[in-house]
Amino acid sequence: MLKFLKNVWTWLFLALAVLALRLVLIQVWPDPRTVSQASSQYWTQISISTSRGIIRDSHGAALAMSVPATSLFIDPQYWDPAKAPELKAFLKNLVSDEDLERFSKPMKGRFAWVARKVSPELAARLLSKKIAGLYALKERKRVYPQGALLAHVLGFCDIDDEGLAGLEQSWQDILYSPPQAKILARDAAGQGIDLMSLQRAPKALGPGELILTIDPVLQMVVEKRLREATDEYKPKWAAAVCLDPRDGAVLASASWPTFDPNQRKTLKDPATRVNNVIGRVYEPGSTLKPVIMSIAMEQGLVRENEVFNCAGRVRVADGVVTDIKAHGTQVLPDLIVNSCNVGMAQIGIRFKPRFAYDNLKQWGFSSLSGIELPAEEVGLVSTPEQWRGVVPANIAIGQGIGMTPLQLATALSAVVNGGLCVRPYVVKEARDGQGKVVYRGKAFVKNVVISKKTSDWVRKVMRRVVTSGTGKAANSPKVAVGGKTGTAQVAEHGKYVRGRFVASFAGFWPAEAPDHIMLIVLGEPSRKGHLGGAIAAPAFRAILEDFLLLSR
Repeated sequence: MLKFLKNVWTWLFLALAVLALRLVLIQVWPDPRTVSQASSQYWTQISISTSRGIIRDSHGAALAMSVPATSLFIDPQYWDPAKAPELKAFLKNLVSDEDLERFSKPMKGRFAWVARKVSPELAARLLSKKIAGLYALKERKRVYPQGALLAHVLGFCDIDDEGLAGLEQSWQDILYSPPQAKILARDAAGQGIDLMSLQRAPKALGPGELILTIDPVLQMVVEKRLREATDEYKPKWAAAVCLDPRDGAVLASASWPTFDPNQRKTLKDPATRVNNVIGRVYEPGSTLKPVIMSIAMEQGLVRENEVFNCAGRVRVADGVVTDIKAHGTQVLPDLIVNSCNVGMAQIGIRFKPRFAYDNLKQWGFSSLSGIELPAEEVGLVSTPEQWRGVVPANIAIGQGIGMTPLQLATALSAVVNGGLCVRPYVVKEARDGQGKVVYRGKAFVKNVVISKKTSDWVRKVMRRVVTSGTGKAANSPKVAVGGKTGTAQVAEHGKYVRGRFVASFAGFWPAEAPDHIMLIVLGEPSRKGHLGGAIAAPAFRAILEDFLLLSR
């Protein structure tokens, strides 16, 4: 009996060994017929984009969203190269000449993209032609319903929905939804099937969303009027930004030249992609004078009724400060109302370099503003060691100091809001995939730079700028406005270039209790004038009156 049992175990072992050997042979040296059948069914594993979070304006309208799209691809094993011209004719610009050449020859592998994220309607019309070897996948495509509106703030994504600029980049963690891996195969009928969709997987929470501070009516008007100004005066660049001076909320922001994130071809020029509101450093000229005057008043360097004499030019150390004309006798407020360079230069030389440098830093110059956007420039304020010769006088008239339009708008907000230097913000609220609020934009006071008394005095002087001074073209019967004009020379290689200027106007309303402050900048206009009061101030008034009319 024992011998018989031993024989049974021997036979069992031999049977298992034969089965194991057979499995090894099948895996290592499979039947060619099996290989051919599996090869005809299996394509590849790919990653496709899923939905990305919505970006909304302050009224809840979508500014960026994801919509269904269809991507087309070829299985070279079933593809007829003779069909390539037909594919090119149907898809036109979606298939390049290089692609046409590649599709017109035999290709290796089992998968080749034809066109990513075309409209489902276009894809359906093409697929209805039953072209052998052409297949489709469902994806999601990032679209911007308002086209170029707010383009530089929103930014754009790559073909796989990775944020590359603007809010799309800086809020990638909230907006991005990781791509879904798909394993593609063919069924018995030759149709594509997604093996991953047949598996059970935990339901994704989905991307979050952003709600912005942007007023859609104001944004539309700002872009319309800024575009008209660029058409008329032909500047090299332009910018406009409007804040609520009380808390720093960005109500509108526009940069020119612009682009349409829906149209990839409009992104080719690097200059077009620059957000001039935060990425352009320029010399502001006379629009900085209210800040300099505020500092001088606060520190007791000037008296309210002090008298200055303007002969049209004044020599300061190794340089000369000139004016548009000889203003004659000017009391202190007149230096702002008439934008007198000679008088402001006399104030500038009273500043102690270290004190002036530290004070300007407190106002936010030569520092990041803190706005929730990437690619912001810090600007340039000369260090105290460089405040020699004519430099203090030049800085007092807004030359020899570099800043972004947003930095200047933020500083001027402190001039008119009672002296509070607030941090600007454009994101009102951010929510995660569960709808939970993970960020809320709100007022944040970085510094108290002047007293309310000084703020009130300078604000009233700026009201006079538009009633009787250089900014009369910005005055409106619709609402009381205050402001300041600016015409700055442009420097190149350390020297100011004849005939090159930056024209600007900064204004606020209502004058007694401002809830809007807006800066318009036209960089190097090439026709019909260059003075801020002549070309930037009218654009300000047009925006203001359009907005008041449409927001009733």
